[in-house]
Amino acid sequence: MPDGGPRIRRRIRVVGVVQGVGYRPFVYKLALRHDLTGWVLNDPEGVLAEVAGRPEEVRRFTEGLSAQAPPQARVTGVRVEELPAAAEAEGFTIRESLHGGLRTTVVPADSHVCADCLAELRDPADRRYRYPFINCTNCGPRYSIIRDLPYDRAATTMAAFTMCRPCAAEYADPLDRRYHAQPNACADCGPRLLLAGPDGEVVGGEEVLAAVTAALTEGRIVAVKSVGGFHLAVDARNAEAVARLRARKRRDSKPFAVMARDLAEVTGFAEVRPAEADLLLSPARPIVLLRKRPGGLPEQIAPRNPNLGVMLPSAPLHHLLVDHTGLAALVMTSGNISGYPIVHRNEDALAQLPQVADLILYHDRDIEVRVDDSIVRYSEHPGLDEPVVSFIRRSRGYAPYPVEVGADLAPLVAYGAELKTTVALSGGSRVYVSQHIGDVKNDETFVAHRAAVQHLAELHQLRPRHAAVDLHPQFRATRFAFEEQGKAFEHVVPIQHHHAHMASCMADNRLTGRTIGVVFDGTGYGLDGTIWGGEFLLGDYHDARRVAHLRTVPLLGGDKAVTEPIRTGFALALDAFEETSAAIGAFPVLEGLDEQQRHVFATMARRGINAPPASSMGRLFDGVAALLAVTTRAEYEAHGPVELEGLLGRDFTMAERDEGYRFGLLEHDDVTEIDPRPLVRALAADVAVGLDTAVMSRRFHTAVVDVVVERCRVLRAEGTGQVVLSGGVFLNEFLLVNCLVELRAAGFDAYCHRQVPTNDGGISLGQVVVADARLAGGER
Repeated sequence: MPDGGPRIRRRIRVVGVVQGVGYRPFVYKLALRHDLTGWVLNDPEGVLAEVAGRPEEVRRFTEGLSAQAPPQARVTGVRVEELPAAAEAEGFTIRESLHGGLRTTVVPADSHVCADCLAELRDPADRRYRYPFINCTNCGPRYSIIRDLPYDRAATTMAAFTMCRPCAAEYADPLDRRYHAQPNACADCGPRLLLAGPDGEVVGGEEVLAAVTAALTEGRIVAVKSVGGFHLAVDARNAEAVARLRARKRRDSKPFAVMARDLAEVTGFAEVRPAEADLLLSPARPIVLLRKRPGGLPEQIAPRNPNLGVMLPSAPLHHLLVDHTGLAALVMTSGNISGYPIVHRNEDALAQLPQVADLILYHDRDIEVRVDDSIVRYSEHPGLDEPVVSFIRRSRGYAPYPVEVGADLAPLVAYGAELKTTVALSGGSRVYVSQHIGDVKNDETFVAHRAAVQHLAELHQLRPRHAAVDLHPQFRATRFAFEEQGKAFEHVVPIQHHHAHMASCMADNRLTGRTIGVVFDGTGYGLDGTIWGGEFLLGDYHDARRVAHLRTVPLLGGDKAVTEPIRTGFALALDAFEETSAAIGAFPVLEGLDEQQRHVFATMARRGINAPPASSMGRLFDGVAALLAVTTRAEYEAHGPVELEGLLGRDFTMAERDEGYRFGLLEHDDVTEIDPRPLVRALAADVAVGLDTAVMSRRFHTAVVDVVVERCRVLRAEGTGQVVLSGGVFLNEFLLVNCLVELRAAGFDAYCHRQVPTNDGGISLGQVVVADARLAGGER
């Protein structure tokens, strides 16, 4: 036993992301450094250790548990318990994991290739030279391969591979970087690359890589199995290859993401601010929206858009592809058939992706959980105290990190919305929000939706007794939950879509109390059975009252108005000018409609035939984009609004107020109706004099910001200055940033989303906290 003065003994609990990130060997080395004896182990709560040593060394050790933690760890708590002195064991040991008890440890997210592994990958003298599955305790797949907790190899898809002697020796050595690295492997014992194409299957690492890089260089399309699913890849500098990918995927306009070799390559085609570089280089390796440099890459990658979605390699295989001469930038778009989730199983890739890809590059390490790429955006403005980092999609690298809401919740599962959906489960004061799942409109996505619930529940041993769902009675998940009421669930709590948005932003910022919710999106089922989407709400988690909304416009043809925004443009013009001829005369783009279309659309609007009224801000943006001839047919969700905002070039300058547009205001039964007709007439006047479309877009965007601030000023009389901004329309960067700046300048405490997306990807979080408040209030 070491000597040197009085010694103390402590038991220490560490919680957070502390499994699968090299935390136990870190504790082992830290204990040796401070001359401590004892042990450390994993258990369902996190990491548990007992140490004995001199008081000063124990103190330094305890401080180091969070201050010096490994790069992938997220320590959220260190609790120390005094123990009576006892006979000390010799040395310090890492004990076997314990599997009993309540699971509160946080599952690690998938991580990029660390610098050490990348150096080995490129070192001809290393035994893992050019091995596409190199990893260590500091990097590699985690969430995508985990089947159960604690995080041990037998509980991952790596259980199928038996380590060779050298790998097993690394795995067993606490001083080795690969100690208990569960995906540890090499070319002799681990996963292998496979290639399928017209000429059959090829097995063998270098042969496969040579065939794939040759195909990409020739302009062919390759499906690539990545960390959480398949990508479709082409040479980003080959305009013909990009066009071919668009044609085969039937995706004419929606932007493609680009993967670049390194930051130096990125700066050749996009502007990169220091904070954006930090995001690109972060372990999560998200897609970051960057400002294009003119002429850097073919315009077909992101047509009529000032931004490019850019990411750096997140897997060793990616590095081996982009390191190849001439392939420093690849288009890497989700490998799926339109409307379906990203493909992650080999058999599905081989069956589906040949419709698009010439070759399928895959491997035999299974993906347990499909995890699409995350998309983030960094926004700064002189009027903001700190920049805003927004999730457009929260998935690989971030899921399933929980949102801490600060109070214990009822055991709930929330099924999210119908589009861009996520699911969420509560456990204690945490809400575990799943990765992006997609649009729950087909059987395959709904299966993925239910599988995500089951996987999160099993990982954390959560047993939800209640379900939270969208109010819309026809949503698939809503119907499913009510079918399970009385069997799987004691209560099913339906929650109005926009209240869930508002509550989500409140929970995201750990707010309580009376709040103004400004919720702008495309469509959501309203309490009166109509379509809402341009809403001002007042309330809290338990309840919210609609106090103002956008004037309704008929959606001509229902869902057809979403894919053909010229219909909404026509409806807006007709509402503003009343006569069909006057409406068409005001906007030349409407003259492109033939006589029969004009008659049918006018009849539908006036008689309400297949033309449900919608108070939707998203549809207003659609209609304005159509009237200005920016986008008359939409290929993807928010196509028109994206291109309308794109005209602003990420310049947040507001239009001069004396040149801007104004909404009208009408009062009905203590609810304010925000009337776009004056704005539409002002647009028509500017169209008539040939004003630049970008100027009209700026005036329109400014008018929306102004009406937000004006309405909130009026609502402050209700006793609150706390405002949250939520809904998919707030993905509009100009709108989000300027609303925050102007509201705060007017004395409001204004908040936006930080941890979950403002679109429907954040709905499940809001559903959990609203349902919890109502269950606590005795509602059944």
